[in-house]
Amino acid sequence: MKNKTLLILAAGMGSRYGGLKQTEKFGPSGEFIIDYSIYDAIKNGFNKVVFIIKEENYDLFRTTVGKRIEKQVDVEYVFQNLDNVPKKYKIPADRVKPLGTAHAILCAKDVINEPFVIINADDFYGEEAFELASKDLDSDVEDISIIGYKVVNTMTENGSVKRGVLNEKDGLLLGIIESVVEKKDGKIIASPLNGDKPFEITKDTNVSMNMITFYPSIFKHIEKDFIDFLENANLEKDECLIPNTVTNLINSKEADVRVINTNAKWVGVTYKEDKESVQEYINSLIEKGIYNKNLWKKRK
Repeated sequence: MKNKTLLILAAGMGSRYGGLKQTEKFGPSGEFIIDYSIYDAIKNGFNKVVFIIKEENYDLFRTTVGKRIEKQVDVEYVFQNLDNVPKKYKIPADRVKPLGTAHAILCAKDVINEPFVIINADDFYGEEAFELASKDLDSDVEDISIIGYKVVNTMTENGSVKRGVLNEKDGLLLGIIESVVEKKDGKIIASPLNGDKPFEITKDTNVSMNMITFYPSIFKHIEKDFIDFLENANLEKDECLIPNTVTNLINSKEADVRVINTNAKWVGVTYKEDKESVQEYINSLIEKGIYNKNLWKKRK
């Protein structure tokens, strides 16, 4: 079994939720959603965790989830700062929002030398997804794989959601259509963020929840895309996103990207009203014996 790293993207703003949802308590013993992801990852052979955070949140992360997991697994903290760019480029002083997921991953370049999977800190992915990601990274094929969730397993009753709708053929990704997805008149409608015409998708259509496996070779591709971004983007508001790098690699035929199907249920806190349903779902898994009531307490 290879060394494998879990790279957790935790520098986002959580604007629609209205707070730092990465450190909201969801488990009965004060666990965050992030605890369950780390627990599932360790169970499936990941032996290092890297947090991408804002520097001002370091003490908060270190004294909460950090103190719980540093006894379980190797941990690194990496800061995604707006000044973490080549010296010739200047980010507008009034920008607050991070520079995007591709930039976040690039910030971890110096601490990752092994296969890794990325996830969002405030998303619950389910153990099956980590099992699939681990098996993929243990294979001898150094490719990129994206964990594809059935869209019906990722939706909330409290409003629309942003999802990357996967365009795929024979298990290979052709492209990602970043869309607003919502239920309308008994149908599931995806409205592309680029303004293209909305289209209907089935409940089993695969979407990306930003769980993607990579090898360290991805960093050189992200570096190239990030320079292009700095040269051409509106640095007051645009973001350099990892789905764009993945799409560029597909279009240039530099990489095949496999879609790994999972039946796992994703839950998250897009809206404040989602919190109760997420807590109920976690409690249902505890009742089934999948997790301890006190997650990090060892079973006898």
